[in-house]
Amino acid sequence: MELIGQGYTQAQTEFKLYKSESTIKTEGYAVEDNSTAVILFDGMCNLCSGIVQFVIPRDPKRHFRFASLQSETGRMMLSRCQLPTDRFNSFVVVHGVTCRTKSDAALYVCSRLTGGWRLLRVFAAVPRPIRDRVYDWVARNRYRLFGQRSSCFMPDRERDRERFLP
Repeated sequence: MELIGQGYTQAQTEFKLYKSESTIKTEGYAVEDNSTAVILFDGMCNLCSGIVQFVIPRDPKRHFRFASLQSETGRMMLSRCQLPTDRFNSFVVVHGVTCRTKSDAALYVCSRLTGGWRLLRVFAAVPRPIRDRVYDWVARNRYRLFGQRSSCFMPDRERDRERFLP
């Protein structure tokens, strides 16, 4: 199996069921340490905000922090991942120097959640172009199917709010 880039941490090599062409080496940006990944999400999207609300209670070890794609942090991280900062058609997971997008990001998140969600990694056996085609369809239709927020999502509980980057 080939991984793109060099200097992979243990967490980046744990999820080796497939080769990810959407894994991009960044310029060495790390949030705080290599144990924390950042989920970049469309803060105006009801589906995306719902996914964040779903992840929070299933991530008791706090593997993930969050930033909206529209935020200053989100745009800076998108730029570092060499992704467009003006279109928000994928959520992105940034972990150390690795950026994952689309279905690769979703499967990575599932692999870190508690409960049976890790079992969804079996979908890594489905070729990425097929997984991403389904992902792209949902992304294109997310506002029509799930609605759009008038402001970016922010959790109610202070303990959860501290996981959100500006």
